[in-house]
Amino acid sequence: MRRKLIVAVALTAAVGAGGVPAIADTAQPRVVSEHPVGYTPQVQDGTVDALALVGHTVVVGGDFTSVADAAQTTYHHRRSLFAYDLTTGVLTPFAPQVDGVVLALAAGPDNTVYAGGTFHTVNGVRQAGVTQLDVGTGARVAGFGATTDNGDVRALAYRAGWLYLGGLFSRLDGQPRAALARVNGTSGALDPGFDLGLAAPDFRYTKVVGLALNPAGNRLVALGVIESAGGVRRAQLVMADTGTGRVADWYTDAYDNECWSGFDTYLRAVDFSPAGDYFVVVSTGRYSAPDRMCDTAARFETAGTGLHRPTWVNHTGGNTLFVVDVTGPAVYVGGHQQWLDNPYGQKTAGPGAVYRPGIGAIDPVRGTALAWNPTHSRGVGVQALLSTPAGLVVGSDTVQMGHEYHARLGMFPTG
Repeated sequence: MRRKLIVAVALTAAVGAGGVPAIADTAQPRVVSEHPVGYTPQVQDGTVDALALVGHTVVVGGDFTSVADAAQTTYHHRRSLFAYDLTTGVLTPFAPQVDGVVLALAAGPDNTVYAGGTFHTVNGVRQAGVTQLDVGTGARVAGFGATTDNGDVRALAYRAGWLYLGGLFSRLDGQPRAALARVNGTSGALDPGFDLGLAAPDFRYTKVVGLALNPAGNRLVALGVIESAGGVRRAQLVMADTGTGRVADWYTDAYDNECWSGFDTYLRAVDFSPAGDYFVVVSTGRYSAPDRMCDTAARFETAGTGLHRPTWVNHTGGNTLFVVDVTGPAVYVGGHQQWLDNPYGQKTAGPGAVYRPGIGAIDPVRGTALAWNPTHSRGVGVQALLSTPAGLVVGSDTVQMGHEYHARLGMFPTG
């Protein structure tokens, strides 16, 4: 869910739109190694749900209370947020105090990060759902005043001075907004010109669980409990034109069906390609069948208008995918899946299935699994992926990746 540029592994201070360092939007030029680095911090409990890169600093969000250095010799109390150096793993002083779970992060301008989640106070100040923090000090950026009136924030995307928020809320800054809003990235003021009018009349609520902006910043994709947008049918997925603030003339009926009645939405995450010519959606679903989109990764082209069908679909065979990161050479997916290339599996290995527990990589053109197979202990599953110049950072609720002990956090290097 980040704008990505294919670059060499470098940590230069180039600056992109809105003052955000271009490093925060970097993808790898090749498939990463299967062998994790040995210096990432060890998260002692809970789950890592969100990751962002601001300069050389990785910001980590989730539902946890304690983190240690790589050798687990020094322990630090960190509730829901901490940060560390990308290339050394050394924890920084960043330790803001929030009273809830952090579910989403987005790199902001001027060495800041936006955080979204279930919290209601930040460093003792009332601010619900979303905040902006100084990465150097952990201080709340007081000028940013956005706050939700109810619910929570589950997805964030920042570009060119605007912050997009998705979640389970119906009001923001005292004004009605169903699950999706855009605010000024400096002041947090709600943009009155951006309201997609999301609705889900067959449910008790509307909810956005995933957001992605294309590299140009002119198209936004949102996923979740959505049945219509701007008065037109949009089943679980909507594309918006950010310039006009209106629903785009692009849609798919691929998700206009049910997987299992227990899911209000079975879509989980979306990410654009580095060139913006396609995006990939991952899902849960429980029900497995070759002609359904449950428990899949699927590529959609962005060109053209009207009805779009997926270019390819990769099935896990009945296991959830929670997260996706498209880097150019690979489409990385994470969850608690056991297999890829498995359209005939029913939580079993069907014909042609390849073993890819917890994490895998898909060829962006063919849509089939790449040979990359480091393995990851499954648990609930991998919840966060972040491509950086140094490697692919992975966050989860388990303690083994690449056949090594890495507690809830690790990185596969580009070297």
